[in-house]
Order: sequence, then structure tokens, then C-alpha cells
Amino acid sequence: MQFTDMNNTSLIFDSHAHYTSPQFAEDLPQLLDSLPQQGVDGVVECSVDFASSKASIDLAERWDYIYAAVGIHPECLIDPESSTTKQFAGDWQAELDAIAQLLDHPKVVAVGECGLDYHWPVPKEAQLAMFEAHLKLAVERDIPIIVHDRKAHADVYELLRRYQPKGVVHCFSGSAEDAVQLAKQGMYLGFGGAVTFQGAKRAVKAVCAVPLEYLVLETDCPYMAPVPCRGQRCDSSLIAHTAQFIAQQRGMDSEELLKITNQNARRLFGLPALSL
Repeated sequence: MQFTDMNNTSLIFDSHAHYTSPQFAEDLPQLLDSLPQQGVDGVVECSVDFASSKASIDLAERWDYIYAAVGIHPECLIDPESSTTKQFAGDWQAELDAIAQLLDHPKVVAVGECGLDYHWPVPKEAQLAMFEAHLKLAVERDIPIIVHDRKAHADVYELLRRYQPKGVVHCFSGSAEDAVQLAKQGMYLGFGGAVTFQGAKRAVKAVCAVPLEYLVLETDCPYMAPVPCRGQRCDSSLIAHTAQFIAQQRGMDSEELLKITNQNARRLFGLPALSL
């Protein structure tokens, strides 16, 4: 789906992408050059460690519509290929201190991707300490945080209540009630291709419950391409399918949904308003 029927208006804002992934290595420049012609207006490239934080900034410097988020993903604590392990020998605090120096870059708009992941065997106490350090950094620097929450709702929500950051819970997987409560707290909620999957009833209820002004769209590309592209490598243009699905569920026009979620993302990340 491309927006050739929309007077070339670009409305897609991808609030969570991973174009530094090896899956994009062969054709990344060509792909990123092409996305604006496919309706993409903005992308936040999310990092997982110090090395990818620098790579994300490099992409943001090369493409005007790309912005960077810098941080440490919990899985990097056990990934032998992460800079957390290879460069910092597991000293995530030293790595986070190095990442904090990147926050002054004009195209860095958020701290993240960071959070809690209880699916993988990452030491719990270490992840909790690291997530709390990210929250403190985001609040101290008054910058949004991009939160990873996998099977860790109770602990994530407790820390969000404690620190009251501004930011987004990406790939939201909580309940409709959780969505409403987090929005009341001022958190945005990100939904991607997974909401279109068969059996995603909980996600559909949540995406219909969240107040529209706190909804943002994402890909988490190259992962989780939406139906009808499931199983393919995902990129930001495929948000068109996700938006069409969510708009149908909410009983609204997909172009209007894209416009609102674009404006929401720009407000969250402190970017200039959408100009139509």
C-alpha cells in the first residue's frame, strides 16, 4: 500500500524502528531514500547499546526525516555481540554514562530503547537497576523515554508511576485498562503490526481504548510486518496497513488516523508540527 492517492502527502510517522539491524545491510541507503516517496514523514531510530546509539545518530545525520533514540536494551546484558558485553565488559553504568553524552546531539529525541524483558533469561536485578537509571536520566534531562515491556507489566508500571517520565510504551501489550491508566499518567502507547495478527484480541481492545491523543504508530522494523505482509521484512511504509486496520477498529478514516498519530509523535518528541 502506497499513498499515491493522497496527493503525495506524507503522513506516516514511525515512532520505533531499527534500521541499523543487519537485515537492512544490503540495501539500506536505497530503502531510506525511497521511504518519503512511500508516505513516510518521520522515523525514530531506536538504539539498543552504545554502538547502535552512535549508528542511529549517523542515520539521523544523513537523512533529514530520521531522528535517534539512545539507550541500552535489557537483552544486551546477555548478548555476547552487544557493545555492553564487548566494549564495556558488562558495565552497563559506564556504557550509559557514555550514552548520556550523546543526548546533546540535536537529532537525539529520546532515551531508549530500554526497559524490562522477563521473556529472556536476563538477570532481573540488573535489568531493574538499568531501567531505573534510564528513567532517572530521562527525567533529569527532560527528554522522552522509549520503554520496552515484555512480560514485565507490573514492574514497568510501578517504575513509571514512581518516576513519572514523559515517553512511550512501545509495542504495547497490556490490557485496555492499563492503556487508559498509562494515558492518564501522560504516557503515549505505541502499536505496530502485531495488532493486525489473528488472535490479537487483547491488543485490539487496548488500541480502541487508548485516548486518540496518546496513540502513536510504529513498526519495530525489521520485525512484525503487519497483515497482509506478515513474514516479510518490515519497513516504515507498511504502517499504512497497520493504520488502515486500527482505523477500521476505531471507526475512523485511516488518513485522519495517520495525521493524528503523526502530530502525536511530533508533540511527544518535541519536533516541529506537521505541515500539510
